[in-house]
Amino acid sequence: MVTHLLSREQARRIAVRAQYLSRERPAGLLDLVRQLTLLQVDLTQAVAPSADLVAWSRLGAAYSPKDLEAALGNQALVELQALIRPAEDIALYRADMAAWDERNGMLGGWRESNRNWVAANRGCRLDILSLLRTDGPLPAREIPDTCEVSWRSSGWTNNRNVLKMLEFMEVRGEVAVVGRQGGRDRLWDLAERAYPDDDVVPAAEAAVTRAERRLRSLGIARERGPECPIEPQDVGKVGEPAVVDGVKGTWRVDPAQLDQPFAGRAALLSPIDRLVYDRKRMVEIFEFDYQLEMYKPAAKRRWGYYALPILYGDRLVGKVDATADRPAGVLRVDAVHRDVPFTKAMTSAVDREIRSLATFLGLKPTMP
Repeated sequence: MVTHLLSREQARRIAVRAQYLSRERPAGLLDLVRQLTLLQVDLTQAVAPSADLVAWSRLGAAYSPKDLEAALGNQALVELQALIRPAEDIALYRADMAAWDERNGMLGGWRESNRNWVAANRGCRLDILSLLRTDGPLPAREIPDTCEVSWRSSGWTNNRNVLKMLEFMEVRGEVAVVGRQGGRDRLWDLAERAYPDDDVVPAAEAAVTRAERRLRSLGIARERGPECPIEPQDVGKVGEPAVVDGVKGTWRVDPAQLDQPFAGRAALLSPIDRLVYDRKRMVEIFEFDYQLEMYKPAAKRRWGYYALPILYGDRLVGKVDATADRPAGVLRVDAVHRDVPFTKAMTSAVDREIRSLATFLGLKPTMP
């Protein structure tokens, strides 16, 4: 098989086009999520929840958060491990769910420790299943903790036994998130009542199909990369091999994206948008310097608490430091950080996106 030789510009355009961030817009929300394969759930309200920002940046004024609520409500989309996916894709995960105990035992390390913790608290797991069967759906706080062995962690989940058990039961395919109470707290129910009754795809076939869809979504991705337990960033041997001029390593490219015309536009991105989520790929292909700085002390931030990356054409060209001040009714724009000199056309296009975002949020923009 021929190895494709790509310039950085070609690689960027493939990535942008695959993510529906060129001028070609998706037909609607379901079409968008099927192409992207997922929307990541992050409820930070500095501007808007990430899933809404991702959908708005592709669909523009055609999108309303009520569309996402409706798709989740009628189960056209489902939430799995804080990722919103097309309901039909759950069939690609069911084989792994069924084999969770066996796989974690074989892999050892922290995975085996997780399996052993679930096994030690079998009574609690059965109590949860019984309660959900009669009273579900329920938030975690309304489920009694009957665990015999506490969950130990150095993080915020320490001793949050019911929550951790529910999350493990989710990846085992026993329970599912069926909504959010007050927009935030997950509502849990039996998976058999939440997921479509599709045929289970065998594990090996499902892994290849997931990788193919991931590559179609990203356009270009590494053949091998660091482990990401929930959603990998590499794609194995699917697609076709490629090298990117000036970038080390072997890449895989979606052949459907090769030699396609490109027409760019301006877009404001969520800080965890899939175009920038893989920070290593972002640096290598887009040569863009960016971090989400909400966890840094204010004095150490370069771009702002929740700065939005700016895409213009096939380049990431800056960041918008914006905050939705809902009590005041304004989208407060404290700065537009320009990584490159902006032409008049770029300035005008970015300003339009800021005003469009404010309209989407039902706020008035205040510009620096």
